[in-house]
Amino acid sequence: MRRLRQLAQRTPGRERYVDLLRALAITMVVLGHWGVTVIGYDNGRPTGHSALADLRWAWPLTWVAQVMPVFFLVGGYANAASLAARRRRGGSAAGWLVDRSARLVRPTTVLLLVLAAVAGVATLRGADAGQVRTVVWFATIPLWFLVAYVAVVALTPPMYALHRRSGLAVPLALVVLVALGDLGRLLGPAALADGNYLLGWLAVHQVGFAWYDAARADARRTGDPAGAGATVPDAAAGARAATAADADTAGAGTRGPFRRRLPLSRRAGVLLLGGGLAALVLLTVAGPYPVAMLHVPGERLDNAAPPSLALMAAAAAQLGLILLLRRPAGRWLRRSGPWQAVLAVNAVVLTLFLWHLTAAVLLVGLLDALGVLPTPPVGSAAWWAWRVPWLLALAAVLAVLVAVFGPVEARTRRPVATGPPGAGGRRLPAGLAVAGYAGVLVGLLLNSLTPKTAPEPLGLPAPALVAYLAGAGLLRLLRSGRAGRRPPG
Repeated sequence: MRRLRQLAQRTPGRERYVDLLRALAITMVVLGHWGVTVIGYDNGRPTGHSALADLRWAWPLTWVAQVMPVFFLVGGYANAASLAARRRRGGSAAGWLVDRSARLVRPTTVLLLVLAAVAGVATLRGADAGQVRTVVWFATIPLWFLVAYVAVVALTPPMYALHRRSGLAVPLALVVLVALGDLGRLLGPAALADGNYLLGWLAVHQVGFAWYDAARADARRTGDPAGAGATVPDAAAGARAATAADADTAGAGTRGPFRRRLPLSRRAGVLLLGGGLAALVLLTVAGPYPVAMLHVPGERLDNAAPPSLALMAAAAAQLGLILLLRRPAGRWLRRSGPWQAVLAVNAVVLTLFLWHLTAAVLLVGLLDALGVLPTPPVGSAAWWAWRVPWLLALAAVLAVLVAVFGPVEARTRRPVATGPPGAGGRRLPAGLAVAGYAGVLVGLLLNSLTPKTAPEPLGLPAPALVAYLAGAGLLRLLRSGRAGRRPPG
């Protein structure tokens, strides 16, 4: 608690609402995955699938429960804020990319190495390699999302530069491309929609840039360093920080689709919420899209994989709700208790996300070994009654995992450009930074594309593990300053 109080005092100028949204989004993902999981047996072995196919009445609830757009929105805000701050200190985009990778790559590397080690031991002890892969495949489902997020982080420098030129026209154009991809899914060829895996999330991420620009302008006007959520004594510091941001937001008030600032008014929130919901109803009730914004087995289309036009409408509605709640939430976050709770979750937010399905694997394995694994039918009274102890038990297992592995993320220092002001700190080869990200992305993508029953002695495809570790290792060398350094003389 003392560390949290100190951290709260050191972060007076943060946009606290952004951190709250990130914490809520990841918490909802964790609880959602746990809550809709159905455990059964297949050929004597435990297996799991989604309950949504049997709970059609719950499909409209996914319009709120599908919170990945929220995570990419706040990611865009945070990445824009971090990159702009680095630019003001004279830092390079390559240096920013390398430092930004630390909070993403370190916790992910620990997960992959632990899973590979445990899987290797299980294989040596006689476990079937295909079954080992199935267990690891389930535990690494969170990495599917990480592929897209690492990609948008890698693209942040050029996409933020494009945002500074074209503003909100960029996400609008990306949404049009998503719609064209959907036509491929509906009319053929289906491969036309593959680009939506990146384009859809990139569109939401771009809106986060516009939110950052608007929040900085709001801070200059009101003297509130966080735009809505900081304490009054920090207003002067916020005003100074906002003044330093003038260069970043100059000319941002252009009207029309090329404006760089997201409208933050209640009117804008109402229009986005109402318009998004209206579009969502038309697309799902009158149109060809499923009502559920999450994967439902047997449905012709999947709104989330890849992101569809219907999911973009849901994201617009969620954005409207976020804007409407911004001021009340900001006032609530001025209190020490709520803000410390948000900081506590954010300190280990990626660890929570990465390990939450591993917690499910461990709990199911333990209960199965003890012969007490409940498998009630979906929707039955027994199934609903089992939800509470199921969630509590999973939370206990995840708490242990976070206690063990959370410090890897929590102790990752926030990057600060080295060197005198204006010198930009150490200059890093952009090509090496891109190569590092490429290795990480290829590794994560290969794992996601490998079938869950493929015989993999380490649970992970060997090429995927090699590519990922090569990329992660290169980024680690770049962060330490040992890569790309010219020898003396």
